[in-house]
Amino acid sequence: MYLLAINLIFGFSSGLALWYGGAAAGGWSVLWGVLVFLAAQLLLGFLVQRKVKSEMEKVQSVLNNGKNHLQQKVSQWQIKPPGSVKDARKIIEKEQAVFIKKALDASAGLEKFDRWAPLMRKQINALRLQLHWMNKDFKAVDKLMPTVMVLDPMMACIKMARMYMRGDEGIEKLFKKHSGRVRTDQGVLIYALYSWILVQRGEIDQAHKVLIDGCEKTENEFLKRNRDHLANNRIKHFSNAPFGDEWYALHLEEPKMKVQRQQRFNGRPF
Repeated sequence: MYLLAINLIFGFSSGLALWYGGAAAGGWSVLWGVLVFLAAQLLLGFLVQRKVKSEMEKVQSVLNNGKNHLQQKVSQWQIKPPGSVKDARKIIEKEQAVFIKKALDASAGLEKFDRWAPLMRKQINALRLQLHWMNKDFKAVDKLMPTVMVLDPMMACIKMARMYMRGDEGIEKLFKKHSGRVRTDQGVLIYALYSWILVQRGEIDQAHKVLIDGCEKTENEFLKRNRDHLANNRIKHFSNAPFGDEWYALHLEEPKMKVQRQQRFNGRPF
């Protein structure tokens, strides 16, 4: 790590200079050297993180512009549809792939900080994994997955969803690890996802227990609704559709698009 090495050299040199110069005794020289190191670490670390944030914002700007463009197109389609729902979805996927490619290209600006910021490579890989996931490029996702740290519920959901797609073992272990950190509605999707997986497997009782736990930790009405459906054996009524784009972003189900008589498009871009 360049940043750590530079600051260590700076701190060591400062302490050594104070000692050899007679400005401070041995103990004080060490203390001042450590203080100089910490001050340099904070200052240079702040400057590097500021640069990293600027590059991250460029990537986010590309994504926001692309999403806004698609939202405008969907709004126009409500007046003048492009044809069938299938045609509309193909157009959306094609245009989404274009701005995701631009976002991936923009992420190259982060690589210059790879040896400066702590865990920068893992942050870059996590960002790119999520972009590839949006684009349903599962081959790229599988390649990046072992290189990222799963620290937040959304990344845990992506990994769980991919494990389910591949038929991998270990989903329960991953769920228990990350659901234990959930204390607010921010991580409610992990309960929705795992209960859905259990329902698909026919493990209804276990899915009900998961939802009971989720409802105790959160105040989400959709979880409560699914919990009650399972409690009353209304399995067919179990649905994560109310979670909207957040749920469909996991690519486990396609949104049900409503089509009016004139084939008017009324769907979601993501």
